[in-house]
Amino acid sequence: MSDTPQDLAAALLDAARKAGADAADALAVEATAQAIDVRGGTLEQAERAEYRDLSLRVFLGQRSASISGSDIRPDAMTEMATRAVAMAREAPEDPYIGLADPDQLATDRDATPLDLCDPSNEPAPAELEDDARRAEAAALATQGITRIDSAAAQYNAQRIALAATNGFSGSYARTSRSLYCVAIAGEGLGMERDHDGDSRVYQSDLRSAEEIGETAAARTLERLNPRKPKTGAYPVLFDERISSSLIGHLVAAANGAQVARGQSWLREALGQQVLPDGISLLEDPHRPRISGSRIFDAEGLPTRRRAMVDNGVLTGWTLDLANARKLGMDSTANAARGGASVSPTAWNLELTQGDHSHADLMRQMGNGLLVTSMIGSTINPNTGDYSRGAAGFWVENGEPAYPVSGVTIAGNLREMLRSLIPANDARPWLSRVVPSLLVEGLTLAGE
Repeated sequence: MSDTPQDLAAALLDAARKAGADAADALAVEATAQAIDVRGGTLEQAERAEYRDLSLRVFLGQRSASISGSDIRPDAMTEMATRAVAMAREAPEDPYIGLADPDQLATDRDATPLDLCDPSNEPAPAELEDDARRAEAAALATQGITRIDSAAAQYNAQRIALAATNGFSGSYARTSRSLYCVAIAGEGLGMERDHDGDSRVYQSDLRSAEEIGETAAARTLERLNPRKPKTGAYPVLFDERISSSLIGHLVAAANGAQVARGQSWLREALGQQVLPDGISLLEDPHRPRISGSRIFDAEGLPTRRRAMVDNGVLTGWTLDLANARKLGMDSTANAARGGASVSPTAWNLELTQGDHSHADLMRQMGNGLLVTSMIGSTINPNTGDYSRGAAGFWVENGEPAYPVSGVTIAGNLREMLRSLIPANDARPWLSRVVPSLLVEGLTLAGE
């Protein structure tokens, strides 16, 4: 038997039928991964992995079970299917589970226009090591940098195949090339660190190692000798580096699984204003050369562009089939596979950008906090109360005055998102294209 992902997925379905499943879907992944870490100019760690992952979901009436594995021998897949069916017999009934109807399935299954797979040769380990060495050397060449915590280069290639007993069969390939550098300055309790990195589908699109190393060094030096501002209520500018995390909380609250469980502070907000007038949040899974792109979801439904928020108004939830049925809605084709389980996940997102630059928003805020990194997170999923540790720069009279560390910012997400002001500095090649965001009146816990 051929062991391509398409053949493996088909073999899993055949095994599931023979084991007694009424219906099933299967995912097979064939992958190659390389990772190189450099420290002090020498190779610290080199890893290479070649693997296959299999996942199978079976249905017996309204009972279901999922199982995953990596053994592609025919007898192992037979045992895998047999175990899954046995598990399904013991599972409780769920009226919402089930495969897509055949007329719901994607008819265009050709992912070629999405350009998700770099046709160039897999990089040799020496190429990855050279990238990491150059990034580290560029950072160390910056006066004031004492050492490099990590310089790492990675490559990943996957071929993915999905098949189901409703007649769906589709496959595609994707690649990624990444480079990161973490620099350290200062000593002892005065030590500070920061980083820079890049990850692209195409190796040729990756930013240079020198730029990444130099940027990591510059960011680290800017953080030396931090202070704490006075506790109080101030405007906060979320830098473009971390602003997508703020929008990520909105996306998480609009996830259909959270809404169906009643664990979302947006659960009663459908059709209501959640962002300022004129600001939309668009999902586009068909952007070429972007990691979050896909032509069909993990249940074989055709993905499509949609406005999650249109002109400030929340238009819908992010849904897979089961959660859509629970809520009496249609799937938005956002099913994703996590191991053998399926759950809704948002794809590529883009927030409407503003007319002002990052510097313009700093001038507009006058005195306040520019946040460039965050740690920890306390988010109440039912109320949207928000509290996070932050570091960045105190801004006085519209200009950065001194670095800040060890402060906590707090507010309520519903109020924060309704008041945000976007800049125009988002990076267009990211999966989440979100500019810097100014939010008024957050509480800062400092001195």
